[in-house]
Amino acid sequence: MTYAISAGSADRLGAHPVGDGVNFAVFSAHAERIEICLYDAQGQREIQKLALPDRLGDIWHGFVPGLGAGALYGLRAYGPFAPQQGHRFNPAKLLIDPYARRLSGPLIQHEALLGYVPGAAQADLSPDHRDSAPFMPKCMVYADPAPLPRARRVPRDRVVIYEAHPKGLTAAHPGVPEAQRGRFAGLASDAVIEHLHRLGITTLELLPVQAHADEAFLTRKGLSNYWGYNTLAFFAPEAGYTAQGDPAEFRDMVTRLHAAGIEVVLDVVYNHTAEGNELGPTLSFRGLDNASYYRLMPDNPRFYVNDTGTGNTVNCAHPMVIRMILDSLRYWVEIMGVDGFRFDLAPVLGREPEGFAPDGRFLSALRQDPVLANVRLIAEPWDVGPGGYQLGAFPPPFLEWNDRFRDTARGFWRRDGGIAELAERITGSAPSFDRGGRAPQATVNFITAHDGFTLADLTSYDHKHNLPNHEGNNDGHNDNRSDNLGHEGPTDDPSINAARAQRRRNLLATLFLSQGTPMLLAGDEIANSQHGNNNAYCQDNPTGWIDWDDPDRALADFTARLIALRHAHPVLRQRRFLHSAEIPGGGRDLVWRLPGGEEPSPADWQNPGLRTLALELRLAADLPDRDAHADDTALIAVNGSDAPVEILLPELRGRGWLRCLDTADPLTQDRSEPGASVLVHADSIALFMPEGDPA
Repeated sequence: MTYAISAGSADRLGAHPVGDGVNFAVFSAHAERIEICLYDAQGQREIQKLALPDRLGDIWHGFVPGLGAGALYGLRAYGPFAPQQGHRFNPAKLLIDPYARRLSGPLIQHEALLGYVPGAAQADLSPDHRDSAPFMPKCMVYADPAPLPRARRVPRDRVVIYEAHPKGLTAAHPGVPEAQRGRFAGLASDAVIEHLHRLGITTLELLPVQAHADEAFLTRKGLSNYWGYNTLAFFAPEAGYTAQGDPAEFRDMVTRLHAAGIEVVLDVVYNHTAEGNELGPTLSFRGLDNASYYRLMPDNPRFYVNDTGTGNTVNCAHPMVIRMILDSLRYWVEIMGVDGFRFDLAPVLGREPEGFAPDGRFLSALRQDPVLANVRLIAEPWDVGPGGYQLGAFPPPFLEWNDRFRDTARGFWRRDGGIAELAERITGSAPSFDRGGRAPQATVNFITAHDGFTLADLTSYDHKHNLPNHEGNNDGHNDNRSDNLGHEGPTDDPSINAARAQRRRNLLATLFLSQGTPMLLAGDEIANSQHGNNNAYCQDNPTGWIDWDDPDRALADFTARLIALRHAHPVLRQRRFLHSAEIPGGGRDLVWRLPGGEEPSPADWQNPGLRTLALELRLAADLPDRDAHADDTALIAVNGSDAPVEILLPELRGRGWLRCLDTADPLTQDRSEPGASVLVHADSIALFMPEGDPA
C-alpha cells in the first residue's frame, strides 16, 4: 500500500491516530526537512518515506490517511552538519520520535549509529553516511487509552518508600509466577503485594522504567546498563520489563498496586539522554535539533555542557524541551496512573544560564501545572556541575533525598561522629529544610539506596568489591562509611554475625524513628547482599537481583515492627518541625536529656565524647488534630557508647513507660515506673512509650 500525506495539526506532538489516519507532529527549530519513514510489520524493511509537508513555528506536521495504530516508523531530519555551530543533522541516521509511546525492541549497538566517521582525525567533524536503521528500534503508533482514575493519596506523614529495581525485585523471587519474574506483572503479584503489606510499605519507588539503552562500552564487555539511567524515550516503557512490549502491562501493574493501597513513584532521568557526548551515537534528540535539546558550551558549541557526568545535559530551560518533559510527566500520571516522580540529578532541571535557580523556568512550570503540582515530587538534590549540591534548596512541594542523614547515621554507629549531628538528623534536619513552610517530610531519610552498599554489605565490608564491573575496581564510591566489624565478607564467627545484626537494627531504627520520610532499599529487610559490589549498575544477574532463597526473617520481622510503630504513633512522624515549643497542658514538644535526666548544656553539645542522649517527644503544639493525640508521647534513648548506660525516665501522668523496642534485645518488652532508671545496652537504641490509656 502506498500512503499519501497532507498538512496535519501541530497541536499535539508525536504520532496519534485521528479518524481514519495518523497525525504526526515533530519539533525542530533548525531542521530544513523532516521525513516519516514507514516500516513493515517486522520493522526490517522501509516501505515509504513521507516528508512532513507543513510547519507551524518550529513544529513540523502531517496527516497520513489509512495508517493506524501499530504502524512502525522512524524519523529522518535534514539540515546542516556543522558541529562547530552546534548542528549535527544527518539523514542517514534513523531517529526515535521523542514522543514515541512504544518501541519495537532494543537498540543494537553498531558503529552505524554514530553520526560521524569513527577513527578519523577530529572524528566528530566528518559525517558518516551509513544507514543506522537496521540497528535502531522502530517507533510504534500507539492509541492512548483512557486515563486511569487517580488513586487515593497516602497522607504525607504516613509515607514509607520502598526503592526497588523493576526487574531485580522479582527476578529470583520463588513466590512470583515464573512467567512474571523480572516484569511489571511480577511487581503486582500476590507474593510482592503480601510482602509490602507485611512490612507496612505505602509507596513503591521504581528505578527507571522508561525505555533505555546499553552503552557500547558495556556491551563490549558483555554487560548492560541494568539500572536504566540512560534514557532513550521518555514516553515509552522499557519493553524488557513486559511480555510483548505492550504498555498495558505497566498500567495493569499500577491498577493492581493501587487496589492494594500502594502508590507507585518513578525514578525519572530528564537530565541527560543515551546519546552521550560528541562521540556518542545519533539516536533521537541530537539528530532532530542538537542545539535546542542540549546545553552546549557557549564558547564552542561543538562540545556539550556535562553537568551530569554522562557526556550531555538536557537543556531544561528551552521552552519546547520544558514542554516535552511536562508532557511526558503528565502522560505517566494521567495515562499510566503513577503517583509521583523521583528526579535524578534534579539540579539540572533548575539550571538557568546563571546557574541553579529554585524559581527557574522548568521548576516554576512544574509547580503550577494543574496535574503535576499535586503528585509526589522528589529531588535528588545534586549533580556534578558548578554549584551542583543543592540540598534543602528545592521549593515546596518537593521532597529531597538527604545524603547527610545517610552519612551521619552510618558514621555515628561506626563511631566516626558525635551525637550532636545525629540529633539534628533524627529531628528532621531542620537547618536544611525548615523554611518556606516546608514540613519535616521534605527530608527523604535513607541509610542505603540503589547506588552503594546494601545494608548487609554496609555491615560486612570495609571496601568495595567491584571487579565484576570490569573497571579495575575504580568505579563506585570510596567513602562508604562501612564497617565489616572484624572480618571482610561472610563469616561463620557468631560474635561478628551478632554484631552485624545489631548494627543493622541500629541503622534501621535510626531511619524509622527519625522525623521525615523514610526510604528503605528493597532487600535490606532480609539482609540481601551484592557481595560487596557498591556499584551494581551493570549487573543484570544474581548480584543485582534480590536473593530470596535464605532471607533474614528476624530482620524482616524487626523492620515490620519498626514501621508498624511509626504508623501507629503520630508522635514519631510529625507534620511540624519541633523546636521545644510549649504544648497545651504543659511541657514541650521536644526535650533532649542526658542519662541523668538533665538537659544538655552548650558545652555538652560540643563534647565529641558525648555518645548517649534521650529524646523526649510530644506532638507539636500547632498540629491541627493535636487534641486527639494529646497523650501521645515517646522517649527515644540512643546509646552509641561501648558500655551500657542507665537513663532516668521522665515523669508521666498516671502511667508507666513500656520499652516497646530495643535494638540490642529485640524480643524484650518491659514496664518501668516514671522516674525510674533503666538500662540501655551498649551500641543500641531503645524506644519507650506510655503504657495503656491515661489514668
